[in-house]
Amino acid sequence: MKSRGLIITVVVLSVLACALLVCIGVLVARLAATPAAGLGDAVAIVYVEGPIITGKPESEFSSSGIAYSETIIKYLRDAQNNASVKAIVLRVDSPGGSVVASREMYDAVMATRAKGKPVVASFGEIAASGGYYISAGADKIYAHPATLTGSIGVISVFPSFEGLGEKIGVKFTVIKSGPHKDQGAGYRDLTPEERAIWQTLTDEIYGDFVSVVAQGRKLETARVRELADGRVYTGKQAKQVGLVDELGNLDAAVDAAAKLGNISGTPRRIEFRTKPSFLSAFSFASPAWNARALADLFALGQWGRVMYLYVAP
Repeated sequence: MKSRGLIITVVVLSVLACALLVCIGVLVARLAATPAAGLGDAVAIVYVEGPIITGKPESEFSSSGIAYSETIIKYLRDAQNNASVKAIVLRVDSPGGSVVASREMYDAVMATRAKGKPVVASFGEIAASGGYYISAGADKIYAHPATLTGSIGVISVFPSFEGLGEKIGVKFTVIKSGPHKDQGAGYRDLTPEERAIWQTLTDEIYGDFVSVVAQGRKLETARVRELADGRVYTGKQAKQVGLVDELGNLDAAVDAAAKLGNISGTPRRIEFRTKPSFLSAFSFASPAWNARALADLFALGQWGRVMYLYVAP
């Protein structure tokens, strides 16, 4: 009986310990995302890290390393509504992702500028495709000489297992209301007509990308189309062709933002960033974005989406 009571006690204490860890994790995550209070004019730094996805994270522990549109837009609005914030730095380290989420973030950047607060984009290791799209509306763009940027364009991926199905004897019976209802389904290839349909969609969305870059960078549309063949550029190359204004690190971007915001002296910094939670050290917490988030982007049933995404080798 004593041993049974001891086992129950250990189990109860273990459950309570786990619950305490979860509570601490939530508290730490929220405190980490809360801007520090202080006095004096400030530059807000909004971090856009990882693949760009619509919506918001499912939990406190699934957001690190993914740029959710609702989260980034909230950060921008919070910075916009903070009277002490005179300028904003958009720190981008992202290969892009969702077309819709990229547009929503771009619109939020433009709304921030319309409120009279300048925005300076600062590129980390990679700011490509959708990562560049959201930055095109900034007053200035700073990049490291070795930053990978550009990849201006649109991509859709349609895997086909039609040949494999024939080899292993798998057949599909499909009942549909129209000839194109199952376009993009993996059990058959796209028809030439369907490829033309998707090419039209791609061209339309690509045209919007080109327009955003031309407007933001003050370049002729024809020139942007020359640059926007999907290739990536280093930060140094991007500056040479007009896609980036200056070469410099985050500190240089903060200084430029402070100048645009008419801040005298060294500005206070307020960071808006989704940081790893207390439980991120454990295996069940979400770590690297190129594993979980890219899996989200290319999950079964999500193929065939048009995306502003740099598909790295």
